[in-house]
Amino acid sequence: MPPDDPQRHAQFADRVIAWQKANGRHDLPWQQTRDAYRIWLSEIMLQQTQVATVIPYYVRFLARFPTLAALAAAPLGSVLELWSGLGYYARARNLHRCAQTIVGERSGRFSADPGNNATLPGIGRSTAAAISVFAFGCRAAILDGNVKRVLARCFAVQSSAANAQSERDLWALAEALLPESDIESYTQGMMDLGATVCTRHRPVCDACPLQPICVACRDGRQAELPLQQARKALPERASRVLLLSDGRRVLLERRPPLGIWGGLLSLPALVGESAEGFARQHGCRLLRTETLLPVSHTFTHFRLTIDVLHADVEIIGPSAMEAVWEWLPFENVASAALPAPIKKLLLSLRTTP
Repeated sequence: MPPDDPQRHAQFADRVIAWQKANGRHDLPWQQTRDAYRIWLSEIMLQQTQVATVIPYYVRFLARFPTLAALAAAPLGSVLELWSGLGYYARARNLHRCAQTIVGERSGRFSADPGNNATLPGIGRSTAAAISVFAFGCRAAILDGNVKRVLARCFAVQSSAANAQSERDLWALAEALLPESDIESYTQGMMDLGATVCTRHRPVCDACPLQPICVACRDGRQAELPLQQARKALPERASRVLLLSDGRRVLLERRPPLGIWGGLLSLPALVGESAEGFARQHGCRLLRTETLLPVSHTFTHFRLTIDVLHADVEIIGPSAMEAVWEWLPFENVASAALPAPIKKLLLSLRTTP
């Protein structure tokens, strides 16, 4: 049957729904609720992050911010602290901004219309559809990475993430496949299939309800589909930072809200200034310096190498400390909102006075 055959579309949806009800995930903490806030929070946390990693963050986050209004009223620093270790911190900044927008401009409520929610900070078309489906029971298509993989394999879609037409074709297919009923089970089933059965590597085709109608399985093309974009060599960047410590605390700078590690605490960059001069500005006398091994971190679009100068100091007087500066005790490093490579570095240096 051709990919656009209505009979095949109905068979596809029926198989997904039946499988989800019998074999899908039903006990995740954000299931069995119509609370749009909780559904939205889970969807944002699950972006590029596995379920097992998200669950403890989700539980702690709701304990601190049980409502949308509580999140909107919180300082960004508190939100980033709870997000610490989850990565992709732009999600946390957008989450906070989105909550403030909904409370301040939209009467504190999400809309049932996915197009309306997709205009909010940090909410794309697929996330907006998930909110509409699970919170309001609306009929809308999602298209995250897992769903793309299921569709590309089952229908042998020659899609590429870099091709805008491929993206439009997949959206059209996702919308054409929507069932008339059981939209929640269908949507959850598509997520579950991609996450647990039709995985990127070593898909478990024998356990897949779509195996009888899957073109990739029939033709042995599971490893080929979806088409992978050729990876380009990442540009290299370098920076130099100063780790200024009195043995009990480390001096950190709050980064600007936008850009790399926006809003997080991090080690200050050392540009055109000596460690001794920097220490003096902050009321310290330099005792000794040591160059540590470079720290490497890979972002989506470049690879960063950080040279670290470790400076032991003695605090001898007050300094004109701006709000962006903070002396952080080493025992608080683990819970602080720090970039992952900086946190790892500081934890490795943690000492007992």
